[in-house]
Amino acid sequence: MMKESQSNSYLFGGNAPYVEELYEAYLDNPGSVPDNWREYFDALQNVPAVDGSAANDVAHAPIVESFAQRARSNSFLPRAGAKDMSTARKQVFVQSLIGAYRFLGARWANLDPLKRQERPHIPELEPAFYDFTEADMDQVFDASNLYFGFGQATLREIIKALRDTYCGTIGAEYMYISDPEQKRWWKERLESTRATPNFSVEKKKHILERLTASEGLERYLHTRYVGQKRFSLEGGESFIASMDELVHHSGERGVQEIVIGMAHRGRLNVLVNTLGKMPADLFAEFEGKHVDDLPAGDVKYHKGFSSDISTAGGPVHLSLAFNPSHLEIVNPVVEGSAKARMERRGDENGLQVLPVQVHGDAAFAGQGVVMETLNLAQTRGYGTHGTVHIVINNQIGFTTSDPRDSRSTLYCSDVVKMIEAPVLHVNGDDPEAVVLATQLALDFRQEFHKDVVVDIVCFRKLGHNEQDTPAVTQPLMYKTIAKHPGTRALYAEKLVAQGVLTAEEADGYAKQYRKAMDEGHHTIDPVLSNYKSKYAVDWVPFLNRKWTDAADTAVPLAELKRLAERVTTVPQNFKLHPLVERVVNDRRAMGRGESSLDWGMGETLAYASLVASGYAVRLTGQDSGRGTFTHRHAVLHDQNRERWNDGTYIPLQNVAENQAKFTVIDSVLSEEAVLGFEYGYSSAEPNTFVAWEAQFGDFVNGAQVVIDQFISSGEVKWGRASGLTMLLPHGYEGQGPEHSSARIERFLQLCADNNMQVVQPTTPAQMFHLLRRQMIRLFRKPLIVATPKSLLRHKEAVSDLSELAKGSFHPVLGEVDESIEAKKVKRAIVCSGRVYYDLIAHRRETKVKDIAIIRIEQLYPFAHKAFEGELKKYENLTEVVWVQDEPQNQGPWFYIEHHLLEGLKEGQKLAYSGRPASASPAVGYYAKHYEQLKALIEGAFGRLKGAITTK
Repeated sequence: MMKESQSNSYLFGGNAPYVEELYEAYLDNPGSVPDNWREYFDALQNVPAVDGSAANDVAHAPIVESFAQRARSNSFLPRAGAKDMSTARKQVFVQSLIGAYRFLGARWANLDPLKRQERPHIPELEPAFYDFTEADMDQVFDASNLYFGFGQATLREIIKALRDTYCGTIGAEYMYISDPEQKRWWKERLESTRATPNFSVEKKKHILERLTASEGLERYLHTRYVGQKRFSLEGGESFIASMDELVHHSGERGVQEIVIGMAHRGRLNVLVNTLGKMPADLFAEFEGKHVDDLPAGDVKYHKGFSSDISTAGGPVHLSLAFNPSHLEIVNPVVEGSAKARMERRGDENGLQVLPVQVHGDAAFAGQGVVMETLNLAQTRGYGTHGTVHIVINNQIGFTTSDPRDSRSTLYCSDVVKMIEAPVLHVNGDDPEAVVLATQLALDFRQEFHKDVVVDIVCFRKLGHNEQDTPAVTQPLMYKTIAKHPGTRALYAEKLVAQGVLTAEEADGYAKQYRKAMDEGHHTIDPVLSNYKSKYAVDWVPFLNRKWTDAADTAVPLAELKRLAERVTTVPQNFKLHPLVERVVNDRRAMGRGESSLDWGMGETLAYASLVASGYAVRLTGQDSGRGTFTHRHAVLHDQNRERWNDGTYIPLQNVAENQAKFTVIDSVLSEEAVLGFEYGYSSAEPNTFVAWEAQFGDFVNGAQVVIDQFISSGEVKWGRASGLTMLLPHGYEGQGPEHSSARIERFLQLCADNNMQVVQPTTPAQMFHLLRRQMIRLFRKPLIVATPKSLLRHKEAVSDLSELAKGSFHPVLGEVDESIEAKKVKRAIVCSGRVYYDLIAHRRETKVKDIAIIRIEQLYPFAHKAFEGELKKYENLTEVVWVQDEPQNQGPWFYIEHHLLEGLKEGQKLAYSGRPASASPAVGYYAKHYEQLKALIEGAFGRLKGAITTK
């Protein structure tokens, strides 16, 4: 068989993977490999055999390639010192067999509690594949590169040890990891224990108690609240044992905060049995009582919670993030929240804060935001030093799904291989194995600061929800489930057989839990009800405050000039690009008052004044350092050095001696995950100005779920405030359907309850005061800014430095042309954004003197008093025309129409002038764009069409 199969097996030949592994061990310690292999490697590199130090300097890749070539030519065996070629060849085959189990053993592991499928046929795991017969089973071979505690062993012993380790109730996948140190870690941790738990009696009893709590809550709710949705954990009870171990083992490893994200399945169980939510409070939610006084509220299986749990290593703060029904969308939110907590603590290696993501099998494989979030894991701006992922793998996904249709990969967790995260598949009916896998995962994360996955293979006793009948579409599976006694019962029976406890004691756990449920008491002990960490943030000052536009955002002129000098100072011998040098020189003149401020300088001074005042700034986006339209230049690049070799300089990090932190990140090419991350960060850190900038505002629709489910509604649903700012380039300039619109109408449709701010500023001074207002006011609301493109360099879209030293942000800007006499004005044009400059240009060219132009800078909340105040200036006003760049069915029109009518007097008329309704955000032909622009401007100044008269 070996001869027939050797050309088809990627493991054949002394097999390159094994020899590479042996070579890595040799580089680490030449004495750790057998003599003949050490002589072979020494000869290969032509270095002395007594010292491996020089070997470590030899390029690895060419050596590995030589292994592959030798494998293909079947000339792998070292000749030096090989007395018996037959024995030597068998030794190599033994090492190939070992490599096969490390690579493929998980596929043979005992993972399915329902035992519905036979083990797959994997020839590489069979001795016969390597021409071994029964006569070879008791032959002794070298096993020194194993971690089983023996240097030599019979083939029978080696195979048993391999099967115990890699084919038991834990199936480990880690051999695709490229870092040799990480692979050695897994080999040692798994093989030294044969991946078999060895827990104390007390530990075993505690595991049973947690299984009892998990099952007990589900059965109690099933009896007391018949038919109500709760997304039961029955069939996956070992997950609660896993979470319990994660919390307590984390505390022992120095973790002080855990941020958890999970969807519906088992969420209520985690709330009560892991975080210590009072059962009485959960029951009140089932009974429809208003536990939280929120404008909207949310269903019980979306709600978050936080608590402090006592562990052997000290208190651990647990935060379960609020989560909508959009599966996996909470992932980046959790990572952002964890990042904020790490930075607040100065936790540079993530040893104190742990993000935990809980997934369903179908969602883990199916939701794209999973991949987007994983891609953030090792980046500088978004990395959280490793996340522990736990999959509640019920093997069915959604009720009606067929596994053949749910994914294209072997395992639901295969997506994590893109970041080389190891995976431990574990049988949910072996709770001790689940606990051991959790320990290993946490230890790996703490050691290597990388993601790791525990895939708990279990089942789902009930339907997707409790109103579902899964047997309709999965009849045989649910016949098997109906016969399953339950994980708790199986484990209790095992412990009774081991003499750990009696059957009566096991039943006593269930009775004790039922009593706690009846009395509504805590089900975990101890919950630290009065503990407060010094790193906790007090959100109270920012909550339940009335809306106000007022804020003292002015900065003294002398301070502005000082800041301007700092942000235009470049280190000596730092060579700027000529274009950037011109920008810096122009800004230096602006700071001295020698020329008007452009948009980039107004924005830069806002950030500089914030960090100088103690407010940290975090600015991220796909081109945030430079700015998509090269207006910002927050990061300067030395033209004579690479950026990773001290080739960048960030002036905003050097504006004051004791300034707050300024962070600017050019993000990965993602909208959904990055925006979710920044929302999570802002919801955990109210004292940092957090802004995300879209490359073009049009692309924000790639993150629509984050906007709908978190940014616009998080406060009314969950009481979670966020001061996140979104900078969305917007403007109709003939660039086509995908480079014109930030879809302002969508944001306005979501506006209510003073939930967020939607603005479209038209001057640098307005932008300056707007950004500062976001932090200076004592409340936190999301801020949506439709930022300009062409206005960034428009000769009239400028401000005087003195406008920053006085005044504030104005939600409405009135007429600024002093030649327009108020008593002669009969029509007022009202607009927002870029089109204002087209309108004033047309009025100037046509010498119109009886039409005033009013800008709505803040679309929501609409400033009624300010708008009405502008209209009152014109006693002879009879007509108001709303003008917008966007098509009639888009942009602000349908939202703002009733606000405008509310401000008009009886008999005054309101009309619309803009592009006609369109299925596309913008036309793609520049000639047609210009034709439409000309028509809407002429309509604004011409005869009214379709006007509405107020009564």
